[in-house]
Amino acid sequence: MQTVSKSSGKPVIQLENVKRVYKVGVDNIHALDGINLEICENEYVAIMGPSGSGKSTLMNVLGCLDKATHGHYKLDGQDTTKVNDAALAQIRNERIGFVFQSFELLGHSSALKNVEMPLIYSRDGWWTRRKRAMEVLEMVGLSGRIKHRPNQLSGGEKQRVAIARALICKPSILLADEPTGNLDTKTSEGIMELFDKLHSQGQTIILVTHEDEIAHHAHRIISMRDGRIQNDLPTNRKLKLDKENSKNSEGGNS
Repeated sequence: MQTVSKSSGKPVIQLENVKRVYKVGVDNIHALDGINLEICENEYVAIMGPSGSGKSTLMNVLGCLDKATHGHYKLDGQDTTKVNDAALAQIRNERIGFVFQSFELLGHSSALKNVEMPLIYSRDGWWTRRKRAMEVLEMVGLSGRIKHRPNQLSGGEKQRVAIARALICKPSILLADEPTGNLDTKTSEGIMELFDKLHSQGQTIILVTHEDEIAHHAHRIISMRDGRIQNDLPTNRKLKLDKENSKNSEGGNS
């Protein structure tokens, strides 16, 4: 297996020999079969693989929607395999921003209220929550659509609302599952430009996709097969960026 060189940033995600085994009748299905993985802050990673490769199970484990059967998963240094369900829910709410293919918006609520929703249990006052929601909606280019309900928004606008909602709690990682799967090509390009912008501002991003073009917006592609990591490689975008940084460094030292 080939591997990408490690980032110099602080590790946000550390998986050590992670396995996820499902019992189906008398059979044990190894959805994840010994995953070792490290992702550092401000990395931009795409996870790819055919149906049944384990990429969706890996996403669920990374998002604390599921627990590993064996091994350890540390998020920001905390071993999530050793916490109870209540603590796991708190981790999901505070440290992980989710973006789904189907948007998962509340149909009868405005864009603003959809974005505010993760802060419902926050100790902040209503105006602080409202102000934060307006800020992230402006960040994703929807400051003029805050009162619109989902049925009044285009597919791209719905996904931007979903991204704003994912960002509201300032998560350690933004986890996107097929974020352009329900969008046309032009709209998909706009969404990926937004992800690129968020990454340039310091956001750690992990996206699951089956589309090569989408995956190559990332700087690192992890390819899975049969519950294992087959390849972990830098993209051409990453290699080009490293080359440019190297030239700039040499120029500054001359």
